[in-house]
Amino acid sequence: MAGLKDFLRRAEASFDAGVDRVTLSKGSPEVALTEKGVVAGTMQVNLHWTNREEGPARRSSGEVWRGLLRPTLFKPMPLPVASAQPTAVDLDLGCLYELTDGTKGVIQPLGELYGDLQHSPFIKLSRDDRSGAPSGETMYIDLSKKDSFRRLLIFVYIYDETPAFDRTHALVTLFPPGGKPIEVKLDQQAAQARSCAVALIENRDGVLKVRREAKYVYGFQAELDRLYGWGLQWQRGYKPVS
Repeated sequence: MAGLKDFLRRAEASFDAGVDRVTLSKGSPEVALTEKGVVAGTMQVNLHWTNREEGPARRSSGEVWRGLLRPTLFKPMPLPVASAQPTAVDLDLGCLYELTDGTKGVIQPLGELYGDLQHSPFIKLSRDDRSGAPSGETMYIDLSKKDSFRRLLIFVYIYDETPAFDRTHALVTLFPPGGKPIEVKLDQQAAQARSCAVALIENRDGVLKVRREAKYVYGFQAELDRLYGWGLQWQRGYKPVS
């Protein structure tokens, strides 16, 4: 797994004017990660955000996968009265995965489900950033195990006491090894959204394709699960006080 310093150098270079990159949009939503079924190395997926403006807090949290492969219904919690005190932004990066052997699960900070790069599911989240630091949050995906992946849903959700997506500038960038960075901007004014399906990576006859989703939902992970038919069971979860 590439180190954080190496990732930061690559991320900084990707935003230089002379470096080409792919921005997925409504008009051009899809790109192939692999060509002719040949792929090797570790892909980095980075979430970075900054606060758009200060504003009232909206109380929210997230959901933890319970590991049971059966669907369940969850009712979104209502928003309480907004506070006059501004709060720090805390977005979280996650990934719903489905492997070719039928294994399903999630990678996310809640529940400390950070994954494993050396073993199944071959996906690992580096850490939980709660402040929008320059490095943001980074997920690593072992593309040499592409035949083990059926589909991966990259998503972002808003954690407790965080303003909604319309109060942040958020960007998710995929760094395939040896390829152009692929970015998805989360720039829609989805004021009440709590979660966003960012990109769907699918294995199509041995070729990994990434498609921009940018679908905002009012609920949390369970809502994304239902939207894409993952079939996991979820419960309310909270982070420990730092």
